[in-house]
Amino acid sequence: MRPTLSLKEFTSHKLRLIQLVVKQHFKDLVFIRAYGENSIIIKLIVYIESDKDKKDLLREVNDGLQAEATRKIKEAVGFRQVIDILSTEKKLLVEHNCFLDVAHIYSKFIGQLPSTLEEYVLEIHKLFPNIIDTKVLLNSNAIQKLVGKTRTSLSSAFSLLCPDVATRGTSSLPGKTLVKVEVQVDDMRSSNWNSGDKHEAGYDAFMTGCVFAEACSHLDVDFQTHSPPSEVAENEKLRSYANLLYLSWSSGDIINLTTDAAHTGFLTLNTHKKQFFKILHDNIVLIWGLPSNLKANQIKECICKVFGFGSVTSVYHLDPSAVFVQFTKTEYVSNFLELKERLETGDDAISVLHPFSKLLEGGNTCAAGYEVYKEICSSSISKVLFADQAEAVGIKWKTRLIEQKKQVESKDAEQSGEKRADISSILEGIIESRKAGRSTRKQLLLLGTKPALDWMNCCIVRKLSKNLEQVVSDMIVHLFG
Repeated sequence: MRPTLSLKEFTSHKLRLIQLVVKQHFKDLVFIRAYGENSIIIKLIVYIESDKDKKDLLREVNDGLQAEATRKIKEAVGFRQVIDILSTEKKLLVEHNCFLDVAHIYSKFIGQLPSTLEEYVLEIHKLFPNIIDTKVLLNSNAIQKLVGKTRTSLSSAFSLLCPDVATRGTSSLPGKTLVKVEVQVDDMRSSNWNSGDKHEAGYDAFMTGCVFAEACSHLDVDFQTHSPPSEVAENEKLRSYANLLYLSWSSGDIINLTTDAAHTGFLTLNTHKKQFFKILHDNIVLIWGLPSNLKANQIKECICKVFGFGSVTSVYHLDPSAVFVQFTKTEYVSNFLELKERLETGDDAISVLHPFSKLLEGGNTCAAGYEVYKEICSSSISKVLFADQAEAVGIKWKTRLIEQKKQVESKDAEQSGEKRADISSILEGIIESRKAGRSTRKQLLLLGTKPALDWMNCCIVRKLSKNLEQVVSDMIVHLFG
């Protein structure tokens, strides 16, 4: 034990002076900083007997500083230590529908997510070489006979495969003996021991483990023959289900982590999932600023009244007032945008009675192609509603036409302008007659066959669906019949 003087309650300036004086005038003294109790830095002047003693002292101080720094780093790392152990020991990870879980683990504890799918696959497989998704196991033929084709959610599978644990009842499953699960819980937990606790992280993990063990028993996987447990993933009966992560459960796209490059395709499983249409960006119209009470089926109905049944593939809500509409044909995109712009600039009976009037109600509806969506989302500005996002990035217009289509119908519009105005005035007169209580049958006769057809043709811009003729005919009968 070396003689030591502790320096307390000195300012940093005074401590600096003391350090300089000791260094220049006292060869048998050394000024040091070290960690004391509770990891608090203390300043000391220590007596040394020789140069060798001084070197030993400085080495001890440096080792102490490094040890404390390592301790603080480990403390700051926290749960990352668990991730490192799982990766180093190549532990078998059993998860349920875990694509997003794995991505979050990588993002929060490893680093920024790779920019390409190929890089992501290589990094994840290097980090966790053994992953089994119980969602995949549940779609094996052996398990589907027990749980059915649509009961693959975690809580449903847990209740069906592990009824003794889930409900403390008696198993109704024939044949196979259930895996015995011993659970120790306190009195409070025991009173509520059922799948109602789903979506709690700990209980979800417990359910996943039970479902995995039970699924393995039905696949005739013997845990006793596998040591260490990581070899379970190499079992011949599990190998076809290991290291597969679903990108989209509804469509069946998967990532195979065992390959050198990522690929997508449909698993050969006993599954009957609804197949969704392929996304075609050129066929998509982005609409925002819609009345918030409009539902997807109402929007689709309005558009199909104009373009015909089956013209819209899907309508997807971004938020209550913004949607993607995917058409079956690319040309419908430009036709829709052009028709919307014409209706907004017109203030006549045709515009008021048009099926698009529901979409344009309120005067805030905007529309554009998919490229505008990418343009708006590329901004660093972020708002909750897409309409607010568009306004924040400086969008002032209501309709942006597809570039190559902007001048396509200018000639047709000029030729039909007078005809449209004449027919609109007749319609407005008929509506006024209706309001006044006078019969409109004579007014309808005044239209005659040709003017009525002309009116319909004015509404059919650029060879829109012939279905519109029937819609307009029904509208005339309704108004004037």
